[in-house]
Amino acid sequence: MLPADIKLTRILNGLQKGYPVEKNEITYLLNLSDPKEIDRVFEAARKIRTRYFGNKIFLYGFLYFSTFCRNECCFCQYRQSNTALLRYRKTREEILDAAREMADAGVHLIDLTMGEDPEFYASGDAGFKNFVGMVKSVQDATNLGVMISPGALPDSILSKLAAADVTWYACYQETHNKNLYKELRQGQRFEKRLAKKQLAKGLGMLIEEGILTGVGETLDDLADSILWMKAVAVDQARVMTFIPQPGTPMADTRPQNSLKERIIIAVMRLVLKDVLIPASLDVDGLSGLKARLDAGANVVTSIVPPQKGLAGVANHSLDIETSRRTLDHVLPILKTCGLASARHREYRAWTQNRQAAFLHYPQKKERKIC
Repeated sequence: MLPADIKLTRILNGLQKGYPVEKNEITYLLNLSDPKEIDRVFEAARKIRTRYFGNKIFLYGFLYFSTFCRNECCFCQYRQSNTALLRYRKTREEILDAAREMADAGVHLIDLTMGEDPEFYASGDAGFKNFVGMVKSVQDATNLGVMISPGALPDSILSKLAAADVTWYACYQETHNKNLYKELRQGQRFEKRLAKKQLAKGLGMLIEEGILTGVGETLDDLADSILWMKAVAVDQARVMTFIPQPGTPMADTRPQNSLKERIIIAVMRLVLKDVLIPASLDVDGLSGLKARLDAGANVVTSIVPPQKGLAGVANHSLDIETSRRTLDHVLPILKTCGLASARHREYRAWTQNRQAAFLHYPQKKERKIC
């Protein structure tokens, strides 16, 4: 058996040189606990980020425009049966006002997120007419790319959004372990969510996949998710630490600190290399941003304007009304990391090149999920 320092060096050198990665190497990295070894992984991840992105960071405005949801996800405070939670559904005028403010501040993309709001889903395609119109209005008003995260949309609506040049579709699996998925997303078919992402990719949209950590997953589960993301060629890969929420079946789950999330970010960077990997403000707020950037993230997500009545996902209100999730507070932290906001043309070039590359190089065969 190789000494630990030699084994770690061999794995990191191989990943940095682009050698094929083995699942056991991913689990080895995910299982590290020695701070010096973890710092070596973070350093290697930053080097890979610099190779593909230089010192440039992309910035995403986050607009959770409806907190109504028909689903019963055990981890989510917005689950339908959580009647103690106050809900909102923003009007088109409110959405456009917030989107313009974020665009004027300098974000590169507007992330439009909602639960599977029954007002839209109950009426089939007809129910999404206003949704599609609203997305187009945001594009026109901001002249920015848009990411939509509205759940498992009907195929016809995905096609309309792709035809309207919507750049991104996010539909998080949270785990690629089917049994764990069944526990987390009760009543939602595993294959259906996978198929929505694959359809969006086939329509020319960029896709974001997301996983949770701290929900009972194993190292093998995490490795399988990362390998699935690589095989399917996701364009953005997100991981977030689970925050137990009142009014949910997982409210009493023992919370996990964010170290595992940061290790996963670093391993994603080493394995997936040129994809976008977010550092979310939604888990630890502004205070957790530097550590996630130091782990190899190259996108700051969940930038939310104050005084708009908007909520976050993992944390409903963390740092929002104190304006700590604005660019005035984010940009100085980038500077302390030796990083800087990309220019808008650099972000547009990245997304356009990524879409063009997929058209020329067809999707790899999907990794089988057991």
